[in-house]
Amino acid sequence: MPTGDRVDPFRGFNFRVEITGTSDVVAAFREVTGLTTNIDIAEYRDGNSRDLHPKKLFGLRKYSNIVLKRGITTNTELWTWYRQLVNGIADRRNGAIVLLDEEHNDTVRWNFYEAWPCKLDWPAFNATTNEVAVETLELAVEKIELV
Repeated sequence: MPTGDRVDPFRGFNFRVEITGTSDVVAAFREVTGLTTNIDIAEYRDGNSRDLHPKKLFGLRKYSNIVLKRGITTNTELWTWYRQLVNGIADRRNGAIVLLDEEHNDTVRWNFYEAWPCKLDWPAFNATTNEVAVETLELAVEKIELV
């Protein structure tokens, strides 16, 4: 006997990456990791407290770097963005990771703010395999929020 509508979880293979100032072509990634946030714990105890343990207060919020992986192509937009920072030109950008349903409709969106590439890792090459050459871009972000 049915008790209600079944709600299946979304699959992790349908997603889109949006980065302001880049084309849709550059934002075709095969893997995204690092959508992580945590809150530091600040312990505090009054000198006249009867409790023999500190209170745990919330401290600074921290957001992990977002790691993007894609097959390398002739498109150099990400390299150009990274090179600007190497040359001392601040170029922070906002963006989003959007989870899609089976019909490719937007379902869940994580917006990130003030991102800049802090690491660019080009592929390793091996003549005995037939794998796609994958580059990795790591973005330092100041904030991530689920919208």
